[in-house]
Amino acid sequence: MAIDKLFRNLVPASSDKHNEKSIILLVDGLEATMKTDFRFSNLLGTVYCQGNLVYSPDGTHLFSPVGNRVTVFNLVENKSYTLPFAHRKNIARIGLTPRGNLLLSIDEDGHAILTNVPRRISLYHFSFKSKVTALAFSPSGRYFAVGLRRRVEVWHVPSTPDTNESGELEFAPFVKHHSHAGHFDDIQNIEWSSDSRFFLTSSKDLTARIWSANNEEGFTPTVLSGHRYGVVGAWFSADQEKIYTVSKDGAVFDWQYVKPINRLTDDDMQDEDDDSDMRWRIVQKHYFMQGSARVRCAAFHPETNLLVAGFSNGLFGLYEMPDFNNIHKLSISQNDIDFVTINKSGEWLAFGASKLGQLLVWEWQSESYILKQQGHFDSMNSLVYSPDGTKIITTADDGKIKVWDIESGFCIVTFTEHTSGVTACEFAKKGNVLFTSSLDGSIRAWDLIRYRNFRTFTAPTRLSFSCMAVDPSGEVVAAGSLDSFDVHIWSVQTGQLLDQMAGHEGPVSSLAFSPNGNALISGSWDRTARIWSIFSRTQTSEPLQLQADVLDIAVRPDSLQLAISTLDGQLTFWSMDAEQVAGLDGRRDASGGRKITDRRTAANVSGTKSFNSIRYSTDGSCLLAGGNSKYICLYSVSTMVLLKKFTVSVNLSLSGTQEFLNSKLLTEAGTAADIDHDSDAEIENVADRSLPGSKRGDPSARKKMPEVRVSGIAFSPAGTAFCAASTEGLLVYSLDTTVQFDPFDLNIEITPASTLAVLEDEKDYLKALVMAFRLNEAGLIKRVFQAVPPADTALVVGELPTVYVARLLRFVAAQTEESPHMEFCLLWIKALIDKHGAWLTANRGKVDVELRVVSRAVSRMKDDIRRLADDNVYMVDYLVGQAATDKQLTKGNAAHSILDSDKMMLDAANGEADEDEAEGDDEDEWLGLE
Repeated sequence: MAIDKLFRNLVPASSDKHNEKSIILLVDGLEATMKTDFRFSNLLGTVYCQGNLVYSPDGTHLFSPVGNRVTVFNLVENKSYTLPFAHRKNIARIGLTPRGNLLLSIDEDGHAILTNVPRRISLYHFSFKSKVTALAFSPSGRYFAVGLRRRVEVWHVPSTPDTNESGELEFAPFVKHHSHAGHFDDIQNIEWSSDSRFFLTSSKDLTARIWSANNEEGFTPTVLSGHRYGVVGAWFSADQEKIYTVSKDGAVFDWQYVKPINRLTDDDMQDEDDDSDMRWRIVQKHYFMQGSARVRCAAFHPETNLLVAGFSNGLFGLYEMPDFNNIHKLSISQNDIDFVTINKSGEWLAFGASKLGQLLVWEWQSESYILKQQGHFDSMNSLVYSPDGTKIITTADDGKIKVWDIESGFCIVTFTEHTSGVTACEFAKKGNVLFTSSLDGSIRAWDLIRYRNFRTFTAPTRLSFSCMAVDPSGEVVAAGSLDSFDVHIWSVQTGQLLDQMAGHEGPVSSLAFSPNGNALISGSWDRTARIWSIFSRTQTSEPLQLQADVLDIAVRPDSLQLAISTLDGQLTFWSMDAEQVAGLDGRRDASGGRKITDRRTAANVSGTKSFNSIRYSTDGSCLLAGGNSKYICLYSVSTMVLLKKFTVSVNLSLSGTQEFLNSKLLTEAGTAADIDHDSDAEIENVADRSLPGSKRGDPSARKKMPEVRVSGIAFSPAGTAFCAASTEGLLVYSLDTTVQFDPFDLNIEITPASTLAVLEDEKDYLKALVMAFRLNEAGLIKRVFQAVPPADTALVVGELPTVYVARLLRFVAAQTEESPHMEFCLLWIKALIDKHGAWLTANRGKVDVELRVVSRAVSRMKDDIRRLADDNVYMVDYLVGQAATDKQLTKGNAAHSILDSDKMMLDAANGEADEDEAEGDDEDEWLGLE
């Protein structure tokens, strides 16, 4: 839209040329500054990978490791967010301090990151130089214990200013308290006593051990032996008089500090006061009795004496100790339950299953799910934003279609009607109708209001559809297959096959409709792309000759240009008249990261140098491209220049994230990844590796180290974010980097009460507005904003310090979409441009997003007013004509009414005179007449 149209109402007639020129320069620079400001904002599509789960102290938040990141689930408000830091490998253990302000996350190599949870920033990086198998913070918050395979170490918790009572400076955040050795195999669990004096370690060496945090008089480390399988967990009771241990074979032992239970001689009976033979002994033995199923995890809640155990068959049991009463049993998964934990109140049980990526929170008293989330089992193939930009739909090889809510981060619905992998998805431009194609030979249409499949399209012969496209009107759907060289066209209304368009000499790999609906573009492995005029009578097709197989096609939103990605890494740009207008070589940009089995560096690997998915930005100025690489590239369409490369992942647990060779991973038999290591694997996991050649459902080493790649990308309808379907999950990059609480220039005198006092009592609107911006509370800013009289708007804005101009512009831009006071918001925008035009020009890079919102709001207001005027034009003409007619009638009726009123008054006066003569004088009546 032209600038003079956008800002016609914003610039007054008396404005000088300087302000008008400033606005033009400001809007011209919008596109150049927004293109590289996308930052990681959230991770969807994956809810749990491996490791342990941790509740916040109040039990309302659940921390879950997702690859090399940590996701926080708010169980009360049904929201989730991902912490911005990332490890170099997958996270193995996480721990939270009792106050809930510090999070310690440790990856598979022992590298730890200490994070401030309220501020979401990483404070310190540290390495334990060994694999960490267990982690637990003491209830006092002074220590934490880590299991480093067979060794356990106790460390001081880094103090914060509010917990450092001694006031001494700490020169090292991590200070080792002491270490213990004695186990003969890996430590699986660490549990502290309630007074933080002792802690228990459970190991695979069939024993549990008792240790003290500090030197205790008369205490010696104790070994609790007797199990026949590895001990999964050991816990103190609430009064610390008992210890419960659970082993992998389902045995539960009750330990107490007593004398020998069975006395053998009379001499022992005589020494009742002799405590020399007091020790921890097994008092009772219980068994879960789950057949061949093994105990995978267990948790104990001392306050309520609840014991929870998760089994390898997907079943969990809830038991009350010490009587071992079975309260509840439920099957929640088809695979192993890897971890279970209980919140502080003992009401919510959290379960994690890594094979299926499941995360469940179960309230056992009401027998209901608080949270039930699951990611895709197989890799994602494609994604698309909903037309309103509030949802993201993903499809995967597991045959499932998931709908993710962007604001909450949760999967709100899952469709499972497809019986094979879903390859593509696309929305109709109007309405809430989603179309998906699958390898099962069907195209399905989904109603996202009622969440149901209302139409299914099939071909006369059995085909596996690999791509599809939907007409913008939603009346026609097209699909292509790798089995057939034809493009199939169906009618959405009737579900009938309308046409099979032949012309390609190879499998069809990509389809796209132009946004105006006039043409259908198809790409094939025969090294051609065709532009079909399917709605014309001739149905002609223009072939575009390329140098390699077509991987993906994207059409610019104005329908004047299309981009084609080919197997040789080239991006070519064509007009709709079948003329090539530009091209660029993306092989160097696409190459990044060598596979773990490669014997060459990333620069010399040839398999990753192409883009499998390309998309235009909302305004058509940029092109986003991703493929079998760890990079997502953003290109400028006008200059054909690479603007920025976004790194999908730095996770070394994925293949393809390293650039150079590592000599320590090369052996005489080849790379270390080619050798199957079973030394650390458990027996049942080794037995599962029976299908090394299968591509689906394969639990072999390939599953352990998947390749990093981007299978789909999409821009949001508003253009403020884009999403990428990768091996890590659904990565969301956004321009909106707002912080929950960001006070600016705050001191102790500024409070909401003092701000309202300045606003209501002193009527100092400028001071109140500045104080509200310093507090940065949305409700308070809105109240002060609406309290400013329209006549004083220009004065307040003129005296506003320039440091608050961007904040005020951002707030007013948001109000233009939320508030019904259109003229009031326009007055503020007009005053901002009049008074601070020079500053806005000099700092246009900081306010480009805000001006986008303003321009969109102004155009929306103009369209609403024009539509209203068009609808009521005849009503306005009628009312104007009716007003003229009423004016003439009013003049005639006025004369008659005056005569009638005079006559009535005379008659009344005569009537009163007659009554007075008949009845006598009455002063009250005469006074009333006067």
